[in-house]
Amino acid sequence: MSELPADYAARTYAGVLGKIIGVYLGRPFEGWRHARIMDELGEIIYYVNDRRDVELKNYRLVVPDDDITGTLTFARALRDYPVGDVDPVTVGRTWLNYVIENRTVLWWGGRGMSTEHTAFLALQDGVRPPDTGSIARNGRVVAEQVGAQIFVEAWAMARPGDPEQAAHLAERAASVSHDGEALHAARVVAALVAQAFVESDVAKLLDTAQSLIPADSLINRVIDDVREWHASGEHWRDGFARIAERYGYDRYPGNCHVVPNHALIVHSLVHGDGDFSRSLGIVNSCGWDTDSNAGNVGCITGVRGGLAGIDAGRDAGRDWRGPVADRMFLPTADGGGTITDAAREALTVVGYGYALRGEPAPTVKDGARFHFALPGSVQGFATESGEPVTNAGGRLAVPVDGTVVATTPTFITPDTVVVPPYGMVASPTLYAGQRLRARVVGGDVDVTCRLIVHVWDGADERRAIAGPATQLARSETADLAWTVPDTEGRPIADVGIVAASVHPGTVYVDHLTWDGAPDVTLTRPADGGTMWRYAWVDAVDSYAPRWPEPYRLIHNRGVGLLIQGTREWRDYRVSADVEPRLARAVGLAARVQGLRRYYAIRLVDRRVVQLVRVLGDETVLAEQPFDWDFYRTYDLTLVVDGAEIRASVGDVHLTAIDSELSCGGVGLLIEDGHTATQTVRVRPLNPSERDEV
Repeated sequence: MSELPADYAARTYAGVLGKIIGVYLGRPFEGWRHARIMDELGEIIYYVNDRRDVELKNYRLVVPDDDITGTLTFARALRDYPVGDVDPVTVGRTWLNYVIENRTVLWWGGRGMSTEHTAFLALQDGVRPPDTGSIARNGRVVAEQVGAQIFVEAWAMARPGDPEQAAHLAERAASVSHDGEALHAARVVAALVAQAFVESDVAKLLDTAQSLIPADSLINRVIDDVREWHASGEHWRDGFARIAERYGYDRYPGNCHVVPNHALIVHSLVHGDGDFSRSLGIVNSCGWDTDSNAGNVGCITGVRGGLAGIDAGRDAGRDWRGPVADRMFLPTADGGGTITDAAREALTVVGYGYALRGEPAPTVKDGARFHFALPGSVQGFATESGEPVTNAGGRLAVPVDGTVVATTPTFITPDTVVVPPYGMVASPTLYAGQRLRARVVGGDVDVTCRLIVHVWDGADERRAIAGPATQLARSETADLAWTVPDTEGRPIADVGIVAASVHPGTVYVDHLTWDGAPDVTLTRPADGGTMWRYAWVDAVDSYAPRWPEPYRLIHNRGVGLLIQGTREWRDYRVSADVEPRLARAVGLAARVQGLRRYYAIRLVDRRVVQLVRVLGDETVLAEQPFDWDFYRTYDLTLVVDGAEIRASVGDVHLTAIDSELSCGGVGLLIEDGHTATQTVRVRPLNPSERDEV
């Protein structure tokens, strides 16, 4: 087994950046044809989201998008299952755990129109992958749409320099929803990404990728044709005309077929010679599935040229990274992972790469959430004044002239609650009771620093809560620490530092992070507002704001969950009042990692209380008879303390030892019915109560 590249983390970071930059660039005019792009936008050389003279799909730059979310979500199978068990079945289970039907990750175009939606419905029906995506089941047109190649880069970046294994992983994952030529295309994209870690010559990259698909496949012929047309010396526009004539949308039915779009990926690579800016410009100017194709091209060229290749655009006035500032959304049923950034996700993928080798991943600054260790990373930080922050040798450089507030988001904003066509669900990443820690370094001036958070108040506006002040002399280092106080149920919007100096200068943040269990009471805040409601991931049929109870839940069939919290929560106590109104089962969950990974105390069939573990399938860990009835309130408690799981309702206590799930958020559970809750309370375990419920 070859060694991992010395610059593995930085190149993976460039690949993740390339992916999101490409998607953000192509998203506003996704689906446009070449002629319309040229008529209304002209040749695409930079972001166009700020153009107000044309009607774009979305004027926001950083948006949730299936191309990004699916790419980084489906690969969580490498985290949730032993790496040797990752196959179409476990990837399908990963879909069912993280995807909320009609809400997140996928384009919900309907059975037979959206390939992924079609496969998802089959998964729900119990069809075993890869049959869920097969031509035999869905027909060739549906099975050979573009999605297989869209979602493969994380698998490939986890196999740097190993295109054969990257292609193998990508094909197994893509077969959940696709088949035929779509799988060949997925293998090609994965191989290009993996080999780009060790090879920069575009011709050699394509040679390697083509060697990993059947010589008589249509995708192989497409690549041969595009390479031959390029070799003739034609301009990229003439090459595109040939693609449109031989492999255009009119020749391949369905909503978004893989063949035309794969041709454009290869076309942009050869005509752009792998250059990040040129290749993105070409693939977007050609049209069709612009955000998907640009995402693939951005990742391939990002890995190939590294961060220097992306930053080279600045010489031509194309600062690809500055407007993005690493920001991204991954809205899934694991809402604590929605608010994230390219540096964080890159290190997650790097962790997969080490896991596939059976090695522990190196930690960066003791695992700090915001570490700024990757070159140029700012991890979403910005100043309220608009003064730019920069990365200076692995530290965040914050300009100070008077008082400056520099923060990064920990939750969504009111204008991102809904960003069609993809659903936005999220939980805050930071909560009251958690311990904030940061290391700051004074620069060329004396400075006063303090930690700060903002909460969403009853008017859905940000309100500041600041920690104690610390004085720093020039070049002095200080470790700040502060426990976030009670926010009275209001979600935390962002976190950062306040720095003040009488002279202009710079203060540096080496890292910022937090740990510990939350100490929160989750209910409708006294001053109202709406953002507290959006802090819950809604995976039920009805969670309406108009009812007197904060949490009135209805789920007509099967199990529904209302989830809040993050993957980082470990040992804690959660309690809630639960009033079943008509239901097969109601309950309270802990260590929730999605829709099908959690522990729960459940009241079932009006006769029994159970302590269960759900890992795809449900396992009853303990149960006792318990007569319960509708329209009565029951106080449920669940304690997760290492491998010990304890639950209670009334005088009934259940205990189990289980170590399958070590972390996760909390949730209210409803099965086949209607329930209501006023308050959910989460708090750390005190030493005196670790043996009590």
